[in-house]
Amino acid sequence: MPEGDTVWRAARQLDRALSGSVLTATDFRVPAFATWDLAGATVEETVSRGKHLLTRIVADDSWTLHSHLKMEGTWRILKPGQHWPRPAHTARVVLATAHTIAVGFQLGIVEIVPRDREGEIVDHLGPDLLGPDWDAAEALRRLEEQPDRPIKEALLDQTRLAGIGNMYANELCFVAGVAPETPVGHIPDLARLVGRSHQMLDLNRHRAVQSTTGDLARGRTFWVHGRRGLACRRCGTMIAESMLGDPGRERATFHCPSCQPLR
Repeated sequence: MPEGDTVWRAARQLDRALSGSVLTATDFRVPAFATWDLAGATVEETVSRGKHLLTRIVADDSWTLHSHLKMEGTWRILKPGQHWPRPAHTARVVLATAHTIAVGFQLGIVEIVPRDREGEIVDHLGPDLLGPDWDAAEALRRLEEQPDRPIKEALLDQTRLAGIGNMYANELCFVAGVAPETPVGHIPDLARLVGRSHQMLDLNRHRAVQSTTGDLARGRTFWVHGRRGLACRRCGTMIAESMLGDPGRERATFHCPSCQPLR
């Protein structure tokens, strides 16, 4: 699933391409909204909230196009007549202006809601790591509400803090020096971990390549994520992989057994 910085970049891309423009054609390829036509409406802006994308559109009323990338989704900005980079049958939304076509492929969620109902979509989320109102103290408070929960699961819970996906959860556990299954209440400096969460995503949102090590070279961007069987960059121990999470929601979990002892 895309990380919060990926979604933030997608929002920025959509905002730059569409904001202030009049829609000349729309195509919502999901059953609930297949008959909707917002041609003639004006796009005001697109913002991200955690992993949710909110495109605000004004017609006779104010609407919000809510989309979520889930595992495979992506938005692409194209010129009229430009070849689509993915098969047409995977497109879920098409927004066209006089100069641009925005196509949402394989989006996990597509819905149109009245603007005043946006809260029903995002108010349950914790503080947004890349939001203008990021609140580290509130994120810390929410994490501390569940002291017995494994830290990796807590980091992935978007109601605690919004924007962390599996990659960042793995990497944050490593830089904190704790095993992913360590209970939240056993983390020696949870406030510092929250600060590192914000720092990682904030640094990467402007990068073409995500990196938690500070090295942008191919194959050197992560400490543990995706590195099963390879040597730990710090101690040389072989990186281990396991599955962690509730049944049906397990995530591939990578850690260094030496650098990340269970506390």
